[in-house]
Parts: sequence; structure tokens; C-alpha cells
Amino acid sequence: MKTTRPAFALLAALCLALPAATAWALPAFEEVRAAHQPSDVQVLDRQGVLLQRVRTDASVRRGQWVALADVSPALRTALVLSEDRRFHEHSGVDWRAVSAAAWGNLWNTRTRGASTLTMQLAGLLDEDLRRGRDGRSFGQKIGQALTATQLERRWRKDQILEAYLNSVPFRGELVGIDALSRTLFGKAAHGLDDREAAVAAALVRAPNASPARVAERACEVMRTVEPTHKADCGALQFFTQAALARRAFDASEGIAPHVARQALRQQAALQPDLHSDSLRTTLRAPLQRMAVESLQRHLRELRGRHVEDGALVVLDNASGEVLAWIGSSGTLSRAREVDAVLAPRQPGSTLKPLLYAQAIAERRLTAASLLEDSSAQIPTSGGLYIPQNYDRSFKGTVSVRTALAASLNVPAVRTLVMVTPEAFARQLRSTGIALRESGDYYGFSLALGSAEVRLLDLTNSFRTLANGGRFSQTRLLLPEPGAPAPAFTPVLDPGAAFIVGDILSDGNARARTFGTDSVLATRFWSAVKTGTSKDMRDNWAVGWSERYTVGVWVGNASGAPMWDVSGISGAAPVWAEVMAFLHAREPSRAPAPPAGVQQQAVRFGPAPGAAGGSSSSSAQALEAAREEWFLRGTAQALFTPARLQAGLGLNDDTANAATDAPGGKAQVVRIAAPADGTILALDPDIPPRHQRVRFEADGVNASTEGARLQWRMDGKTFARGAQAQWLPWPGRHTVELADARGQVLHSIRLEVRGAGVAAAAQPGTASRSR
Repeated sequence: MKTTRPAFALLAALCLALPAATAWALPAFEEVRAAHQPSDVQVLDRQGVLLQRVRTDASVRRGQWVALADVSPALRTALVLSEDRRFHEHSGVDWRAVSAAAWGNLWNTRTRGASTLTMQLAGLLDEDLRRGRDGRSFGQKIGQALTATQLERRWRKDQILEAYLNSVPFRGELVGIDALSRTLFGKAAHGLDDREAAVAAALVRAPNASPARVAERACEVMRTVEPTHKADCGALQFFTQAALARRAFDASEGIAPHVARQALRQQAALQPDLHSDSLRTTLRAPLQRMAVESLQRHLRELRGRHVEDGALVVLDNASGEVLAWIGSSGTLSRAREVDAVLAPRQPGSTLKPLLYAQAIAERRLTAASLLEDSSAQIPTSGGLYIPQNYDRSFKGTVSVRTALAASLNVPAVRTLVMVTPEAFARQLRSTGIALRESGDYYGFSLALGSAEVRLLDLTNSFRTLANGGRFSQTRLLLPEPGAPAPAFTPVLDPGAAFIVGDILSDGNARARTFGTDSVLATRFWSAVKTGTSKDMRDNWAVGWSERYTVGVWVGNASGAPMWDVSGISGAAPVWAEVMAFLHAREPSRAPAPPAGVQQQAVRFGPAPGAAGGSSSSSAQALEAAREEWFLRGTAQALFTPARLQAGLGLNDDTANAATDAPGGKAQVVRIAAPADGTILALDPDIPPRHQRVRFEADGVNASTEGARLQWRMDGKTFARGAQAQWLPWPGRHTVELADARGQVLHSIRLEVRGAGVAAAAQPGTASRSR
């Protein structure tokens, strides 16, 4: 009789304890469902469409919560009949099963067991009631029964069954019906057939049994569900072995793996304590899908040219929201985990628009100014820098419009000589491009993209041009309703940004390099720039329309060079396809000119050495007459070549700037010495008069013009003329060269270190370091 005591004791204890069951606290069904935490996070687009699923919990494999209506009827039937056939009749405890178990214990007879689905769910919800290695204790069984009774009073039967299916461990790390069905059967729970349902029900009873034992149990389940049907247990055994060996539930799958990782990082940084099973981004799923297909198809076409990687990003101009993000070419790449949207690469000529915009904003150049595209040798601290064009040829004297649109290298380097590398580096940083080194580190090669930048940052800098010189950060996570609009910071003259956009949209201006019918020409207004880095390691196409900015990179993640891939054959076709998709039903109009911009009819003089030298000869004119855009106060009607002063640092005699014909007035006036970023050290043993700093201006070809120049130190005028001297004072200082109207023509920064000199400071000197 010893074996009967536990069973009968349980009966007695339950009878005594049931009246107190209502005093136990249990969570509501909605609370349990809300607390369900999948091991994967679903990354969604702005409309809630699934983009990517990413596993974030390596300790368990738990899928999404599945509503009972979305569970296969075959599984529901198999589970109830095999585990708790009186589930719909009892109130949590199956007293008939308890009696049968007690009678079986009395006669040492094997029975099904008395644990109902509700009691099993109680053990899953309460950690104190969970089964240990040696089974449940007598007290746990009583608590399990009491909790089951309470569950039946507060929950509906369908809620109990739904919670059980989403909480029960099936095999190994698999918990819940969603993880089981997707891992072992490669389908959603609503698609399970009779065989799959039988295997799933068998795993509830013996989660970690051998495949043969699971198949045997599954065959019993099929006989229970369909007593009149003869189950083919041999075939079921082969099916079970194959299913238990399958792992169809990948750790990550979808069309935006790099977006998912970046979005999770940003979410963790913003709300580290938030754990959600889904994350909504700003992306558009149809656009992302189309862009992936376009990039992969084009890279397959380029496979014979030793190129396998690519990346793409699409930004909304107004909000900065990321609408598409492709970090790699996926299966085509041997480095698919590398996110090329964030990987630093050399941008080639794509920095030129920002360089010319700065030069125009500083009134060093206009869109019609003339620059020499000819051989140049520029002295640097490391020797002579000799820039070359992409096609190894020179075009002679060209306008800024032609130089930028046709992507000529030598004129860009000459422009950087005027702007200075350090000043250009500051401009790039203001548009969101984080350079690793100073401008002087890169030198004049910075004009041709020698620095490494990220595709996301470069595309956003072009978005700054699209927004009239206003910068704002990009946004990947979808903001909550009512969130503030992005904060814009003016970093570039809006007129200069407009003029550069007008140049990059001019198909005729780019014809010298790209032809009149290139892939860059769209049926709607757009501005675009291509770029190729040294040895064809990187190829870019970045541009914008009225509403969108698109950036594309093509190359090899390993850094290996491509073979014969140019700006037109590499990234540009993908850029054009994505732009066409964006504007299939949406127009793109040219921007309106901002205040401070005027249009002027211009004509150009003859090329140097042209027969007759007559500027009226249209046949010999450098470029055709046209209407050109200018910042107000810089317009001219005639542009003809004239030699630049030697102060530009070029040792050839063909460097030219735009001049007006009547007066020969040079348009480029800059501080020639000292150089930007100079650091001066004061020596207290040297008399102050011998430590004065000499400032010199170049680009001035008339004494009357030079006499009207103003020198300012930290905002205060201290001298006039083409030259000036200053008694240095410790600290960081800003030196400005202004014209007679007070317009700043050029500025540099310098630092003075050491003890202050005893003599009184001259007007305009700083009284203390800053």
C-alpha cells in the first residue's frame, strides 16, 4: 500500500486547498502575451512590412507569439487528444485522470498521467512550479493544481491553449510553436499537416528523445487522431529523422541585414532598457527590394571586370530619413558582413562639388570663371604634386562650369590651391564628412578625393547641397508622431549650393567627358556627380533630385582594383535606375534661385594664341555664350584668359583666372603668407621688432586695388594695403583679408606660442589667448 499514499494524499490535499485557490494571484492572459519575448527582432519598414529578422537571444529560440486561430487545426487536435483529451470538460484538474493514476500506482500499471494542459501551463508560467531533474515535489504538484484551477476560472479555454502552444518547450532550444514549425518544418504554424502535427505533439511529451522514440510516439498520436486510418509508421520514422535534423530557421533573413544591425545599435543607444520584438525604421520596403535587385543584377554584369561589391543609400531631402540602405551585394560578395555604407573609402571626384561650392561662396570663383586644364607642378613639402586627368589629356582653358561638370582634375587642384586644404577640410566636416586627418595632411590631393569617407556621410553632404547649404543628421529609426522636425544648420552659402546644383544638372556642360547622351541624363531634373578613386578601387555616383538624394558605391571590399570600370559603367547605371524608380510617378522640378543670386548673359574671349585674338569671333571663343548664374556682386559679361599671379603656387605660366576685359581686374585675392594653420613661437631673448609677422596678399594686379585691402586680426582692422606687419601676441588668431566694402576675401588661422613681448600691442592685436 506504500505506493498509493502519494496519489491519495494529493486527492485529499486538493480537496482541502481548492477553496483557497481564488486568493492566489495570476497574471491576465493579455499580460502573458505582452510579456512574450521572442529571441528574434523583426525590423520593419515605415509601413510595418518585414525587412529583416535578426536573432538577439542566443540562449533560447523563441519565435513570435502565434494566435490560436493561426495554428494548424491538425496540431490543435493532435495536442489535445494526446495530452489532455478531456481538456474542454475539466476545470483545470482532470479528476478521472487523477483517479486512474492513483489506481495505476496501486497495481503498478502504466497510465497516461494526470497532468492536464492547464496544469502544464501553470508550471510554465510560475518558476516555482517548474519541473526539476527529479520531477516535481509533492508541494509543487499541489501548487500546480491550485494554479490550474485558478487559470480555468479567469481565462478562457482558447486562451489557455494559445498560451500553452507559445510557451511549451519542444526540443533543445526551441520554445513555442512558431520556433518549432519554422525550424523543423520550414513553415508557419498554420501550415502544419497531419504528420508534422503528430511529430510536434510527440515532442511535447518527450522533447529530447531519440528520433526513433519521437517517431514511435508520433505514430501513436496519428492512431489516436484517426483510429480508422492505418498509419505508415515506417515512412513516419524517416520523415521524423529528417525533420529533427533540419534547421530552417536562420539566425537572420531578409533584404536589409545591415540596416537591421544599425537600427538595433541606434535603438540600444537611445533606449538601452527597452526590449521589443519589432523595430520600425524609415525605410520603404518596395524601394529597398528594387534597389537590391538592381545592384545585384548590375554587379553580375560586371563580374568579368573584377568587381563583386556594392552599396547604396537613399535619403529624403526634407527629413534626412533613410529610405533605402544596402550594405553589400549579398551572395555575390565574399565579405557580405561588411557594411559598405559605413566603410571608409576614397571618394575620388565626388568631393569636387563641395570644393567649388566653397570657392564660389568665398567669391574666389564664379561658374563662368576660367581655369587652366593643363600640366601643373605644385610644390609641396613632400616634393612636386603633378595632378592628372582621368583620360590623361588636357582641355586647355575652361570655365568652372565645364571643369566641374566634366570632372576635370587639374582645375580642381588649382581651385584647392586658392581655398587651401585646411579650409576645405573644415568645410567638409561642416557637411558631416568626418576626416581622420587634417587638411594639410592630405594636401592638394584632397581635391581628388584622397581622404577616406563613408557613403552615408558623402550622400548626406550632397543632401546638404540639395537643401541650399543646410545640414542635418540622417535618421534611420521612424520617429514617433509629433516628433520635432530635423534641425538644420547653415554651413554653405545657399547661392553657391544652387549654382553647383545647376552645374551638375547641365548635360551640355558634362558633354566633354561623358557625351551628350550618357546614363546620367534623366527625364526629370537631377544633379549628379561620379567619382573614381586611384587604381579604380572605388567607383561612385551621388546625386539628388527635388526630393531625394541617392548615393551608390561599387568596388571590392578587399580593396582590390577593378578592371576598366568608369564612372559611367560602374555605379552610375544603378543610380539612374533607382532615381527613375523614385520618380516613376513623382515629378522633380528644378529649384528656384535663392535670394542673392542673379542671372547674367556672358560671353567668352578667344583661346590663348587664337588667330586674330578677337574676342568677338564666336568661332574662336573658348565656350559658347550663355546665361550664367552669379552670386550678387560677382557678375561679369565677358570672360577672357589672363595670367594668375605667381602667388598661387603654380610654377607653370598657364594658370589663369577669370578677368573682365576692360580693367583686367583679378577675381582671386588671397592671403599668400603666412600659410593657414601656421604656428609661431615667440622667443623672449629676441627684440619684439625683429619678431613681427609679415602678411602678404596675392592676386592683386593693380596698386589702387591693393591700397583698398583691409587686414583684420580677430575681427579688428590693423592694417591696409597688399602687405601688412603685426606684432604677435600669444593665442589663437583669425586673420582676414577684406576689400574696401568690408567683404572678406580670404581668412586663415594661426597660433602664437610663448611669452608675450614687452612692447605694447598694436591696434587689433589680441590682449589674451583664447
